Amino acid sequence: RADIKMDYKQLMVRNLKLSDAGIYTCKYNSHKVSTSLHIFKLTISSDGHFLQNEVPELILMQNSSSPLPDLSITLFNSNNKRVAPELPSKTRQKYIVNLKKLKTMDSGTWVCQVRSDSPLINQNISFDVKVLGFQNPDLERKYAAVDSTVILSWHLNSQQIKWKEGFTGQLNWKQQESANAHELLDFNATAQGQLHETKKSSNFLFEIPERNPESIIEVKLPKVHFNHSGQYQCQLEYQGRHAQSKIELVVMKVSANPDGPLSRGANMTLTCEVSGPLPPNAFLRWERVNGTKTDVKNSKQHEVKLEVNISAAGLWICHLIEDKDRKISLHYPVEEAPAWINYVIIGASIGGSLLVFALGCLCIISGISWQRRRQRAKRMAQARQHLLENKTCQCQQ
Repeated sequence: RADIKMDYKQLMVRNLKLSDAGIYTCKYNSHKVSTSLHIFKLTISSDGHFLQNEVPELILMQNSSSPLPDLSITLFNSNNKRVAPELPSKTRQKYIVNLKKLKTMDSGTWVCQVRSDSPLINQNISFDVKVLGFQNPDLERKYAAVDSTVILSWHLNSQQIKWKEGFTGQLNWKQQESANAHELLDFNATAQGQLHETKKSSNFLFEIPERNPESIIEVKLPKVHFNHSGQYQCQLEYQGRHAQSKIELVVMKVSANPDGPLSRGANMTLTCEVSGPLPPNAFLRWERVNGTKTDVKNSKQHEVKLEVNISAAGLWICHLIEDKDRKISLHYPVEEAPAWINYVIIGASIGGSLLVFALGCLCIISGISWQRRRQRAKRMAQARQHLLENKTCQCQQ
């Protein structure tokens, strides 16, 4: 592993090892020059390939012919910002440094700065860190209206960091935390770093959009049902390790009872409902366009259903508000019934009342007639009984 360049009196040693440390002496005639070689070896766990939220471990080892110095270690991330590491184990020969949980933005070239006052050492050792993961938030919440089209997306950074090694993953869905998970699709990285997806579920109505050049996992719900809500979790697997990102889909719907035009003087109940629990900073609100303050009603905390009784026609809107931001709004137009319908309803009401009155009178008359017939039959039976008693007496005489 060593070459001597006689022209420049140089010794070149390749692929240095810790055991190569020591004192090297060059003799030329009566001249003798010595130099001390101090060697550092920096290793990083998982060969520098991590999934997000994993904790890397750095091991710095040194060897020298002289007594080993006490080193000062400073780390700089890919953005050249100083990182405060943990130092769980330390000897003069071996330093073990643990970093905090990695994020996808931590990918890049890091620098380990090694310093010592005696002997004077100021050495920068660079190493590469690749963090494969999702650029989505750890927990993302998405709102949708019933019968609308929704595309759920998970953005991987595999193209950005040029991650060529194979990894696999899958997308699961479950309505509640305690419910059984349903696998919607699985995917894997090809040798060129592209994603290949395979649809798994045949009972769930969803589509896989056309593949784009970026590392994006997508599912398209062309017509969202109320029971399509729940947790959609995309999971990565690499060498037995896992990373995941979750999207919570909340579906909203509105309805009315009775369903139809609002007659003058009548009432209608509008209902706004979401499919899952809301965060503490979110609530539902009913309001009427160009209405008054009395036409506004807010839900209470943790309520997933809001009803409002109305007597005025117009355009009513239900908002889902989170942190003073309207996430989704659904319109429900309430039409006023035409005048002739009101007259028909009034006439039907009057006719119905008269019919009820007539039926009541008929029932009363029938009841009186039945009572009279019953009394007449009773008197006739009594008369026959009396007549029989009289005849019996005459026969005895």
